[in-house]
Amino acid sequence: MDRVILHSDLNNFYASVECLGHPEWRKIPLAVAGDPEARHGVVLAKNDLAKRFGVKTGEALWQARQKCPQITFVPPHFERYTAFSRAAREIYCQYTDQVEPFGLDECWLDVTGSELLFGSGETIANELRRRMKTELGLTVSVGVSFNKVFAKLGSDMKKPDAVTVLSRENYREKVWPLEVGQLLFAGPATCEKLRRRGIRTIGELAASSDSFVEHTLGKAGIQLKRYANGEDNAPVLRLSELPPPKSIGNSTTAAHDLTAEEDIRITLYVLCESVSARMRAAGFNARTVQLTIKDNTFARQECQCGLDLPNHTARALFEAAYGLYCTHRPQRPVRLLGVTATGLEPIGEEQLSFLPEAEQLRRAEELETAVDTLRGRYGDKALVRGVMFLDQELASARPKKDHPLGHDTKHQK
Repeated sequence: MDRVILHSDLNNFYASVECLGHPEWRKIPLAVAGDPEARHGVVLAKNDLAKRFGVKTGEALWQARQKCPQITFVPPHFERYTAFSRAAREIYCQYTDQVEPFGLDECWLDVTGSELLFGSGETIANELRRRMKTELGLTVSVGVSFNKVFAKLGSDMKKPDAVTVLSRENYREKVWPLEVGQLLFAGPATCEKLRRRGIRTIGELAASSDSFVEHTLGKAGIQLKRYANGEDNAPVLRLSELPPPKSIGNSTTAAHDLTAEEDIRITLYVLCESVSARMRAAGFNARTVQLTIKDNTFARQECQCGLDLPNHTARALFEAAYGLYCTHRPQRPVRLLGVTATGLEPIGEEQLSFLPEAEQLRRAEELETAVDTLRGRYGDKALVRGVMFLDQELASARPKKDHPLGHDTKHQK
């Protein structure tokens, strides 16, 4: 018996959430982006009207403006996106306990055991479309298939607000004529290697010999060919089965080149406080701190060091990150800084110690937890470090956020 897998994709998620509070924006080309006056402005998401002008996710704002002079840029509000993502997952969980997120806006659902209660996979998909629209004000595209890869492909085939069914009976007709780049895990480099050897469609990949595919792409190519033939047995994980995060980090691109030592310190403090708060919220200590530096020629370097004791305090993260910066100081002005906590372990599993340093660390953690509580009640600026008053622009900069628990997230389409 085949499984019944759904892949639900909230359409133009960031832009759609922004339009909920401003219905008039639905009638104009819109992109969610960074500050147009700052150099870190790139398109994070766009609506369908902007997409028709060729605006793409990840391109610079000036490029988007060239394609669409009348485009409107709005800043991102990640807290809203996280809240709507959580609300969508609560709806999904009313149909099955096998709900596996794929970024904030997408989820797989295994509804194999739910059909007797709620109807066929297609019926459930249409019910999800209705509920997302009426309860959240968002539209969703849903793919229905017998495996995860084809369900994901189905949700991409018709947008917005649509359901696509890819069955064992019709997938050769509907899937195989598509470009191979539409297959999950077939990136640009993979597609270029296949194109140079005459493989342009999913069907051509499916019909290729194992030896040819392995010679062209290595062992990963064999798996990709199996996906093209509908051979995907990967389970849909429950939320409780998702692997813990491997890292929690934030980065920011400064509005101006950083050359002064105090500018570096302020920026690192902003980042470390953000990472520290998220680690506490997620319940993790770190053993290692990684620093990312990008200068104004886009040259990038990464370095890391271990912490004396596993912890999640902003001060410990800052001292490690600033020490790394001093050791690996770039020759040119700094454009981007990033701080990442790695070697994560759940709070409470660290080895007990009676050393004075451990007691000092415990007190520091209690103090920062209290600061979190005050900021949560009265706002982020209720308590700030004195060093932040040296440069209000840097201190108020919003670091780029990844997944709330540190998992990588893909770009919005």
